[in-house]
Amino acid sequence: MIAGDVVGDVRRASLHVARQSQALGAAQSHDPSVTFEEYVYYADITRKEEEVANDLYLASRGPSTLKNLIKGNKTAPPPTTAGDAAASEKSGSEKQTVEGIITGVSPDEWKQANRAMRTAGWGGVFYLITTDILGPYSAPWAFAQMGYGPGVALYTVFGVMSYYSGWLLWKAFMGLDSDRHPLRGYGDLYYRVFGPLSCHLVNFAQGVQLLLFVSVLILVVGQSVSQISQGPLHDPGLCFVVCLVIVTVIGFFLGQIRTLQRFAWLATSAVFLNLVILLITMVVISLTPPNFNATEASFGPDFGPGEVKTFAGTPPEGMASGGSGFVGSLNGLNQAVYSYGGSMIFAAFMAEMRHPHDFWKALLIAEVFIYVVYMFFGIFVYSYQGQYTYNPANQGISLYTWQTATNIIGIVTSMICTTLYGNIGMKVLYVEVLQPVFNAPPLTVTRGKYLWAAMIPIYWSVAFVIGAGVPQLSYISGFIGALFILSFTYTLPALLALGFYIKKDAMTEGEKFDPATGKYTFIDTGIKRFMRGYMKRPAMNTFNIIYLLGGLATTGLGMYTSIEGLIAAFGGKSAATSFGCASPV
Repeated sequence: MIAGDVVGDVRRASLHVARQSQALGAAQSHDPSVTFEEYVYYADITRKEEEVANDLYLASRGPSTLKNLIKGNKTAPPPTTAGDAAASEKSGSEKQTVEGIITGVSPDEWKQANRAMRTAGWGGVFYLITTDILGPYSAPWAFAQMGYGPGVALYTVFGVMSYYSGWLLWKAFMGLDSDRHPLRGYGDLYYRVFGPLSCHLVNFAQGVQLLLFVSVLILVVGQSVSQISQGPLHDPGLCFVVCLVIVTVIGFFLGQIRTLQRFAWLATSAVFLNLVILLITMVVISLTPPNFNATEASFGPDFGPGEVKTFAGTPPEGMASGGSGFVGSLNGLNQAVYSYGGSMIFAAFMAEMRHPHDFWKALLIAEVFIYVVYMFFGIFVYSYQGQYTYNPANQGISLYTWQTATNIIGIVTSMICTTLYGNIGMKVLYVEVLQPVFNAPPLTVTRGKYLWAAMIPIYWSVAFVIGAGVPQLSYISGFIGALFILSFTYTLPALLALGFYIKKDAMTEGEKFDPATGKYTFIDTGIKRFMRGYMKRPAMNTFNIIYLLGGLATTGLGMYTSIEGLIAAFGGKSAATSFGCASPV
């Protein structure tokens, strides 16, 4: 999720033509006069041009190697080809357009700028997806709430469905993105299918989600600092809310970074550091008992020292730290949902690709890799720690030295993620709220930079209040998973695909788009057109409706169980309290 925006920032900042055509690009991205059918028309032209350009590029590059795949093939895109020129002629003579006269940027220059920004190969996007989604530390706790059987079943089902959702987003992107009207994010997809209100709602939800992400990561880093401060004898250590304040203050300074290109290599190295944490965690917990101090502090006296037990099915009363029976299983389900979240940035990844047609390859390989890691790590840790499995898993290590080692590495990786999430979230807030509603200046001017500097402490302070007010990591992350991640990963792609395919399939050969006038000739409108579009793919559209309703139902159930868990935590079950000193670890 992070790295895609980092790469985008680097390229956009380095391209002079792209900066010149910024006004034209904004107009083309959110122009109310542009119809859905026009987006489809130019997308078809762009896909044909990309096929020709990509074939020439692959021929000039030579055979693929493992080294190029690992590096992500981040090389310059091929120059404009004769195929590009021929395909461009299909779109009509566009040299002297109103936009070109006003901005001084011709459509051909805009196309070249857009192509220049798209340099990522599918191997690199595989790496970005893995960086975005891979986060297995909650998987063992999820298994502890559901048992082996339901855990394997749900992680498998959600893994398959998350790939299906990514496939739907890819198909919509391929059908709507073009050099003339480039797509940049999730909200743009909704704008082109459902209009501006849906785009604003999606972007607002994304901004809130990123704010809550920062809150969760403040909690994660705060718990690590708290564990380190307790020492090998598990002394009280620093007051827990002080640990959170320390993390927040650091965020005040790190958040002042407006462009993230210098963090790109840190974001990618975080993947390897996380793998180190996984290996240490598995080795140490196989040789030592669970961290009873952490489980008792977080989940109450029932989870003090005792015999480790695992279950094939749903754990019985008192054997699941997330709640009993149905509630506990759904809290585990929320973590499974959280684990596969990340598709809200897929459109940004595709926007960086030289040949977005290959996105399905990166998505498939990444999903399989992520699924294998989740299964192995989740089952391994649960097998050794049973009902005492902690979230995150590395903080369930009882041996202080190794616990501290993983916490220190985790602090580094989490602060990278926290800073990057905070930066992206603040940019969403700035662009979607401050600029259009309050006429805030652009971030490229001095007044905009000063306003950014003043807003960052406020943003991080709000995230701190949320994290300190709800100091139970598993329940607040589950709530975010149910309300936002589940929606962005499952519900919203189904709704988008439903609208996209119905509108696209309603188009007939008797209808025509005129590029000279920008007008599309419709043969009919209303319910007749809707039914024609729906009946072109009745099975798929019906499945997407069921998928959509299932996502909404799961969202409701997930929110219910998370709220029940939060009520239990506030009722005294957890040692940690709002803005309190008692640590949950």
